[in-house]
Amino acid sequence: MNANARPWGPPTQTYDSAFLKACRREPVPHTPVWFMRQAGRSLPEYLKVREGIPMLESCMRPELVTEITLQPVRRHKVDAAIYFSDIVVPLKAIGVDLDIKPGVGPVVAQPIRTRADLDRLRDLTPEDVHYVTEAIGMLTAELGETPLIGFAGAPFTLASYLVEGGPSRNHEHTKALMYGDPQLWADLLDRLADITGAFLKVQIEAGASAVQLFDSWVGALAPADYRRSVMPASAKVFREVEKYGVPRIHFGVGTGELLGLMGEAGADVVGVDWRVPLDEAARRVGPGKALQGNLDPAVLFSTPEAVEEKTRDILDAAAGLEGHVFNLGHGVLPTTDPDALTRLVDHVHTRTAR
Repeated sequence: MNANARPWGPPTQTYDSAFLKACRREPVPHTPVWFMRQAGRSLPEYLKVREGIPMLESCMRPELVTEITLQPVRRHKVDAAIYFSDIVVPLKAIGVDLDIKPGVGPVVAQPIRTRADLDRLRDLTPEDVHYVTEAIGMLTAELGETPLIGFAGAPFTLASYLVEGGPSRNHEHTKALMYGDPQLWADLLDRLADITGAFLKVQIEAGASAVQLFDSWVGALAPADYRRSVMPASAKVFREVEKYGVPRIHFGVGTGELLGLMGEAGADVVGVDWRVPLDEAARRVGPGKALQGNLDPAVLFSTPEAVEEKTRDILDAAAGLEGHVFNLGHGVLPTTDPDALTRLVDHVHTRTAR
Protein backbone atom coordinates (compact mmCIF):
# COMPACT_ATOMS: atom_id res chain seq x y z
CA MET A 1 0.00 0.00 0.00
CA ASN A 2 1.35 3.40 -0.95
CA ALA A 3 2.14 5.62 2.03
CA ASN A 4 0.06 8.31 0.36
CA ALA A 5 -3.13 6.26 0.63
CA ARG A 6 -5.47 4.85 3.23
CA PRO A 7 -6.71 1.26 2.80
CA TRP A 8 -10.33 2.42 2.39
CA GLY A 9 -10.31 6.09 1.65
CA PRO A 10 -8.86 8.73 -0.62
CA PRO A 11 -5.16 9.58 -0.65
CA THR A 12 -4.58 12.04 2.17
CA GLN A 13 -2.14 14.35 0.38
CA THR A 14 -4.52 15.02 -2.51
CA TYR A 15 -7.77 15.03 -0.54
CA ASP A 16 -8.21 18.81 -0.52
CA SER A 17 -7.28 19.32 -4.18
CA ALA A 18 -9.72 21.28 -6.35
CA PHE A 19 -10.24 18.21 -8.54
CA LEU A 20 -11.28 15.88 -5.72
CA LYS A 21 -13.40 18.58 -4.09
CA ALA A 22 -15.30 19.08 -7.36
CA CYS A 23 -15.79 15.31 -7.69
CA ARG A 24 -17.22 15.27 -4.16
CA ARG A 25 -19.44 18.27 -5.03
CA GLU A 26 -17.75 20.50 -2.46
CA PRO A 27 -16.84 24.21 -2.85
CA VAL A 28 -13.68 24.71 -4.92
CA PRO A 29 -11.13 27.56 -5.21
CA HIS A 30 -11.49 27.34 -8.99
CA THR A 31 -13.01 24.94 -11.52
CA PRO A 32 -10.48 22.12 -11.92
CA VAL A 33 -9.29 21.17 -15.40
CA TRP A 34 -7.79 18.07 -16.95
CA PHE A 35 -7.99 16.64 -20.47
CA MET A 36 -8.64 13.16 -21.71
CA ARG A 37 -5.59 12.08 -23.75
CA GLN A 38 -3.66 15.02 -22.27
CA ALA A 39 -0.57 12.80 -22.19
CA GLY A 40 -0.11 11.94 -25.82
CA ARG A 41 0.45 12.71 -29.43
CA SER A 42 -0.20 16.45 -29.21
CA LEU A 43 2.97 16.91 -27.15
CA PRO A 44 6.37 17.01 -28.88
CA GLU A 45 8.04 15.76 -25.70
CA TYR A 46 5.73 12.72 -25.77
CA LEU A 47 6.60 11.92 -29.38
CA LYS A 48 10.28 12.20 -28.52
CA VAL A 49 10.25 9.74 -25.59
CA ARG A 50 7.94 7.30 -27.41
CA GLU A 51 10.01 7.25 -30.60
CA GLY A 52 10.53 3.68 -31.78
CA ILE A 53 8.69 2.13 -28.82
CA PRO A 54 5.43 0.26 -29.55
CA MET A 55 2.37 1.42 -27.59
CA LEU A 56 1.87 -1.68 -25.46
CA GLU A 57 5.56 -1.82 -24.59
CA SER A 58 5.38 1.85 -23.57
CA CYS A 59 2.59 0.99 -21.12
CA MET A 60 4.79 -1.63 -19.43
CA ARG A 61 7.84 0.57 -18.72
CA PRO A 62 7.30 2.30 -15.35
CA GLU A 63 9.89 5.05 -15.90
CA LEU A 64 8.43 5.88 -19.31
CA VAL A 65 4.84 5.80 -18.01
CA THR A 66 5.85 8.14 -15.21
CA GLU A 67 7.50 10.62 -17.55
CA ILE A 68 4.61 10.63 -20.03
CA THR A 69 1.99 11.00 -17.30
CA LEU A 70 3.85 13.97 -15.80
CA GLN A 71 4.42 15.82 -19.08
CA PRO A 72 1.01 17.56 -19.35
CA VAL A 73 1.03 18.41 -15.63
CA ARG A 74 4.31 20.23 -16.08
CA ARG A 75 3.34 21.92 -19.34
CA HIS A 76 -0.34 22.79 -18.85
CA LYS A 77 -0.64 23.02 -15.03
CA VAL A 78 -3.73 20.80 -15.12
CA ASP A 79 -5.41 19.91 -11.82
CA ALA A 80 -5.04 16.15 -12.22
CA ALA A 81 -2.82 13.65 -14.00
CA ILE A 82 -4.25 10.61 -15.74
CA TYR A 83 -2.27 7.41 -15.72
CA PHE A 84 -0.74 6.72 -19.13
CA SER A 85 -1.93 3.34 -20.37
CA ASP A 86 -4.42 1.82 -22.79
CA ILE A 87 -7.76 0.15 -22.19
CA VAL A 88 -6.52 -3.18 -23.61
CA VAL A 89 -3.56 -3.45 -21.19
CA PRO A 90 -5.40 -5.76 -18.74
CA LEU A 91 -6.47 -8.01 -21.63
CA LYS A 92 -2.88 -8.26 -22.85
CA ALA A 93 -1.78 -8.93 -19.26
CA ILE A 94 -4.00 -12.02 -18.97
CA GLY A 95 -2.69 -13.46 -22.22
CA VAL A 96 -5.12 -12.26 -24.91
CA ASP A 97 -3.26 -12.22 -28.24
CA LEU A 98 -3.66 -8.60 -29.31
CA ASP A 99 -1.62 -5.68 -30.52
CA ILE A 100 -2.16 -1.96 -31.01
CA LYS A 101 -1.51 -1.23 -34.66
CA PRO A 102 -0.58 2.38 -35.54
CA GLY A 103 -3.40 4.12 -37.39
CA VAL A 104 -5.81 1.27 -36.62
CA GLY A 105 -6.01 0.61 -32.87
CA PRO A 106 -6.28 -2.62 -30.89
CA VAL A 107 -6.44 -5.74 -33.09
CA VAL A 108 -7.31 -9.13 -31.55
CA ALA A 109 -5.84 -12.20 -33.27
CA GLN A 110 -8.71 -14.55 -32.36
CA PRO A 111 -12.04 -12.78 -31.76
CA ILE A 112 -14.31 -14.11 -29.02
CA ARG A 113 -17.49 -15.51 -30.54
CA THR A 114 -18.32 -18.77 -28.66
CA ARG A 115 -18.70 -20.00 -25.11
CA ALA A 116 -15.44 -21.93 -25.39
CA ASP A 117 -13.67 -18.64 -26.12
CA LEU A 118 -14.54 -17.38 -22.62
CA ASP A 119 -11.93 -19.74 -21.19
CA ARG A 120 -9.26 -17.45 -22.65
CA LEU A 121 -10.29 -14.71 -20.20
CA ARG A 122 -8.77 -15.66 -16.87
CA ASP A 123 -8.77 -13.53 -13.72
CA LEU A 124 -6.33 -10.64 -13.48
CA THR A 125 -3.89 -10.63 -10.55
CA PRO A 126 -1.74 -7.74 -9.28
CA GLU A 127 1.32 -9.69 -10.41
CA ASP A 128 0.05 -9.56 -14.00
CA VAL A 129 0.39 -5.77 -13.94
CA HIS A 130 3.25 -5.28 -11.48
CA TYR A 131 4.54 -2.47 -13.71
CA VAL A 132 1.34 -0.50 -12.98
CA THR A 133 1.91 -0.68 -9.23
CA GLU A 134 5.54 0.37 -9.71
CA ALA A 135 4.70 3.29 -12.01
CA ILE A 136 1.93 4.64 -9.77
CA GLY A 137 4.26 4.51 -6.77
CA MET A 138 6.77 6.60 -8.71
CA LEU A 139 4.06 8.97 -9.92
CA THR A 140 2.44 9.71 -6.58
CA ALA A 141 5.87 10.51 -5.14
CA GLU A 142 6.41 13.06 -7.94
CA LEU A 143 2.89 14.48 -8.07
CA GLY A 144 2.57 15.39 -4.40
CA GLU A 145 -0.76 17.18 -3.96
CA THR A 146 -1.82 16.71 -7.60
CA PRO A 147 -4.27 13.78 -7.88
CA LEU A 148 -3.64 10.85 -10.20
CA ILE A 149 -6.61 9.40 -12.06
CA GLY A 150 -6.52 5.69 -12.74
CA PHE A 151 -8.59 4.29 -15.57
CA ALA A 152 -9.93 1.26 -17.36
CA GLY A 153 -12.08 0.37 -20.33
CA ALA A 154 -15.68 -0.52 -19.50
CA PRO A 155 -16.92 -4.07 -20.12
CA PHE A 156 -18.99 -3.17 -23.21
CA THR A 157 -16.13 -1.43 -24.99
CA LEU A 158 -13.65 -4.20 -24.13
CA ALA A 159 -16.20 -6.77 -25.32
CA SER A 160 -16.70 -4.93 -28.59
CA TYR A 161 -12.95 -5.05 -29.33
CA LEU A 162 -12.78 -8.73 -28.39
CA VAL A 163 -15.85 -9.75 -30.40
CA GLU A 164 -15.17 -7.60 -33.46
CA GLY A 165 -11.45 -8.32 -33.46
CA GLY A 166 -10.65 -4.61 -33.60
CA PRO A 167 -12.28 -1.18 -33.95
CA SER A 168 -15.71 -1.24 -35.60
CA ARG A 169 -18.03 1.34 -37.09
CA ASN A 170 -21.27 -0.61 -36.78
CA HIS A 171 -20.51 -3.23 -34.09
CA GLU A 172 -22.39 -5.86 -36.09
CA HIS A 173 -20.68 -8.90 -34.50
CA THR A 174 -21.04 -7.38 -31.04
CA LYS A 175 -24.75 -6.70 -31.43
CA ALA A 176 -25.33 -10.06 -33.10
CA LEU A 177 -23.91 -11.78 -30.02
CA MET A 178 -25.73 -9.47 -27.59
CA TYR A 179 -29.12 -10.08 -29.23
CA GLY A 180 -28.56 -13.66 -30.43
CA ASP A 181 -27.04 -15.25 -27.32
CA PRO A 182 -27.89 -12.99 -24.37
CA GLN A 183 -26.62 -15.49 -21.79
CA LEU A 184 -23.19 -15.79 -23.41
CA TRP A 185 -23.11 -12.01 -23.75
CA ALA A 186 -23.97 -11.55 -20.06
CA ASP A 187 -21.30 -14.05 -19.03
CA LEU A 188 -18.70 -12.31 -21.23
CA LEU A 189 -19.45 -8.89 -19.75
CA ASP A 190 -19.51 -10.29 -16.22
CA ARG A 191 -16.05 -11.77 -16.70
CA LEU A 192 -14.77 -8.49 -18.15
CA ALA A 193 -16.27 -6.66 -15.17
CA ASP A 194 -14.20 -8.82 -12.83
CA ILE A 195 -11.02 -8.15 -14.85
CA THR A 196 -11.74 -4.42 -14.99
CA GLY A 197 -12.57 -4.20 -11.30
CA ALA A 198 -9.31 -5.97 -10.44
CA PHE A 199 -7.34 -3.61 -12.70
CA LEU A 200 -8.85 -0.53 -11.03
CA LYS A 201 -8.20 -1.97 -7.56
CA VAL A 202 -4.51 -2.34 -8.40
CA GLN A 203 -4.38 1.33 -9.41
CA ILE A 204 -6.24 2.58 -6.33
CA GLU A 205 -4.19 0.48 -3.91
CA ALA A 206 -1.01 1.79 -5.53
CA GLY A 207 -2.12 5.39 -4.90
CA ALA A 208 -4.59 6.61 -7.58
CA SER A 209 -6.89 9.30 -6.16
CA ALA A 210 -9.81 8.69 -8.55
CA VAL A 211 -10.70 6.34 -11.39
CA GLN A 212 -12.42 6.80 -14.73
CA LEU A 213 -14.26 4.07 -16.60
CA PHE A 214 -14.17 4.70 -20.36
CA ASP A 215 -17.08 3.25 -22.34
CA SER A 216 -15.91 4.60 -25.67
CA TRP A 217 -18.33 2.67 -27.89
CA VAL A 218 -21.45 2.40 -25.74
CA GLY A 219 -23.10 5.34 -27.54
CA ALA A 220 -23.92 2.78 -30.26
CA LEU A 221 -26.70 1.38 -28.04
CA ALA A 222 -30.28 2.39 -27.33
CA PRO A 223 -31.15 3.05 -23.67
CA ALA A 224 -33.20 -0.13 -23.29
CA ASP A 225 -30.31 -2.25 -24.58
CA TYR A 226 -27.87 -0.45 -22.30
CA ARG A 227 -30.04 -1.02 -19.23
CA ARG A 228 -30.61 -4.69 -19.97
CA SER A 229 -27.31 -5.79 -21.52
CA VAL A 230 -24.56 -3.44 -20.32
CA MET A 231 -25.47 -1.61 -17.13
CA PRO A 232 -25.26 -4.68 -14.82
CA ALA A 233 -21.58 -5.21 -15.73
CA SER A 234 -20.64 -1.52 -15.43
CA ALA A 235 -22.44 -1.37 -12.07
CA LYS A 236 -20.44 -4.39 -10.90
CA VAL A 237 -17.17 -2.60 -11.71
CA PHE A 238 -18.22 0.46 -9.70
CA ARG A 239 -19.32 -1.72 -6.75
CA GLU A 240 -15.94 -3.48 -6.79
CA VAL A 241 -14.11 -0.23 -6.00
CA GLU A 242 -16.77 1.50 -3.88
CA LYS A 243 -15.12 0.57 -0.56
CA TYR A 244 -12.04 2.64 -1.37
CA GLY A 245 -13.97 5.90 -1.25
CA VAL A 246 -12.28 7.43 -4.30
CA PRO A 247 -14.41 9.29 -6.88
CA ARG A 248 -15.59 7.13 -9.78
CA ILE A 249 -16.01 8.84 -13.16
CA HIS A 250 -17.94 7.34 -16.06
CA PHE A 251 -17.49 8.58 -19.62
CA GLY A 252 -18.71 7.54 -23.04
CA VAL A 253 -18.95 9.14 -26.48
CA GLY A 254 -22.31 9.87 -28.08
CA THR A 255 -24.05 8.95 -24.84
CA GLY A 256 -26.48 11.86 -24.53
CA GLU A 257 -29.43 9.44 -24.36
CA LEU A 258 -27.63 7.29 -21.78
CA LEU A 259 -26.42 9.93 -19.30
CA GLY A 260 -29.00 9.16 -16.64
CA LEU A 261 -28.35 5.43 -16.85
CA MET A 262 -24.58 5.91 -16.74
CA GLY A 263 -24.98 7.81 -13.49
CA GLU A 264 -27.35 5.15 -12.20
CA ALA A 265 -24.67 2.51 -12.86
CA GLY A 266 -22.75 3.90 -9.88
CA ALA A 267 -20.58 6.80 -11.02
CA ASP A 268 -19.96 9.77 -8.73
CA VAL A 269 -19.06 11.93 -11.75
CA VAL A 270 -20.64 11.59 -15.19
CA GLY A 271 -18.59 12.67 -18.19
CA VAL A 272 -20.49 14.52 -20.91
CA ASP A 273 -19.41 14.84 -24.54
CA TRP A 274 -19.88 18.11 -26.43
CA ARG A 275 -23.27 17.25 -27.94
CA VAL A 276 -25.32 17.98 -24.81
CA PRO A 277 -25.07 21.28 -22.86
CA LEU A 278 -24.07 20.76 -19.23
CA ASP A 279 -27.27 22.22 -17.78
CA GLU A 280 -29.33 19.80 -19.90
CA ALA A 281 -26.95 16.97 -18.96
CA ALA A 282 -27.54 17.78 -15.29
CA ARG A 283 -31.29 17.46 -15.85
CA ARG A 284 -30.83 14.06 -17.50
CA VAL A 285 -28.41 12.75 -14.87
CA GLY A 286 -30.38 14.03 -11.88
CA PRO A 287 -29.15 15.24 -8.48
CA GLY A 288 -26.29 13.79 -6.48
CA LYS A 289 -23.68 13.62 -9.25
CA ALA A 290 -20.91 15.92 -10.41
CA LEU A 291 -20.43 16.42 -14.15
CA GLN A 292 -17.28 16.49 -16.26
CA GLY A 293 -16.85 18.21 -19.63
CA ASN A 294 -17.44 19.30 -22.24
CA LEU A 295 -15.62 21.49 -24.82
CA ASP A 296 -15.59 20.08 -28.34
CA PRO A 297 -11.90 19.12 -28.96
CA ALA A 298 -12.11 20.59 -32.47
CA VAL A 299 -12.80 24.08 -31.04
CA LEU A 300 -9.14 24.22 -30.03
CA PHE A 301 -8.23 24.57 -33.71
CA SER A 302 -10.07 27.90 -33.89
CA THR A 303 -8.94 31.33 -32.70
CA PRO A 304 -8.13 31.99 -29.03
CA GLU A 305 -11.16 34.31 -28.93
CA ALA A 306 -13.46 31.56 -30.21
CA VAL A 307 -12.06 29.09 -27.66
CA GLU A 308 -12.68 31.58 -24.86
CA GLU A 309 -16.23 32.22 -26.05
CA LYS A 310 -17.08 28.51 -26.17
CA THR A 311 -15.42 28.03 -22.78
CA ARG A 312 -17.54 30.82 -21.29
CA ASP A 313 -20.68 29.13 -22.62
CA ILE A 314 -19.70 25.89 -20.88
CA LEU A 315 -18.84 27.60 -17.60
CA ASP A 316 -22.13 29.51 -17.71
CA ALA A 317 -24.03 26.25 -18.30
CA ALA A 318 -22.14 24.71 -15.38
CA ALA A 319 -22.85 27.60 -13.00
CA GLY A 320 -25.68 25.80 -11.21
CA LEU A 321 -24.09 22.37 -11.03
CA GLU A 322 -23.35 20.61 -7.75
CA GLY A 323 -19.83 19.88 -8.97
CA HIS A 324 -18.02 20.50 -12.25
CA VAL A 325 -14.70 19.28 -13.63
CA PHE A 326 -13.78 21.07 -16.85
CA ASN A 327 -12.64 18.76 -19.63
CA LEU A 328 -13.04 18.25 -23.34
CA GLY A 329 -16.01 16.30 -24.66
CA HIS A 330 -13.58 13.63 -25.89
CA GLY A 331 -9.78 13.20 -26.07
CA VAL A 332 -7.23 15.77 -27.20
CA LEU A 333 -6.83 15.44 -30.97
CA PRO A 334 -3.28 14.53 -32.08
CA THR A 335 -2.62 17.72 -34.06
CA THR A 336 -3.85 20.10 -31.34
CA ASP A 337 -1.51 23.02 -30.56
CA PRO A 338 -0.26 22.34 -27.00
CA ASP A 339 -0.24 26.09 -26.33
CA ALA A 340 -3.99 26.18 -26.90
CA LEU A 341 -4.42 23.69 -24.06
CA THR A 342 -2.15 25.67 -21.76
CA ARG A 343 -4.11 28.87 -22.47
CA LEU A 344 -7.39 27.03 -21.88
CA VAL A 345 -6.32 25.82 -18.42
CA ASP A 346 -5.22 29.32 -17.46
CA HIS A 347 -8.45 30.84 -18.78
CA VAL A 348 -10.67 28.46 -16.80
CA HIS A 349 -8.64 28.93 -13.63
CA THR A 350 -8.68 32.71 -13.95
CA ARG A 351 -12.33 33.02 -14.89
CA THR A 352 -13.57 30.73 -12.09
CA ALA A 353 -11.26 31.88 -9.26
CA ARG A 354 -13.32 32.28 -6.12
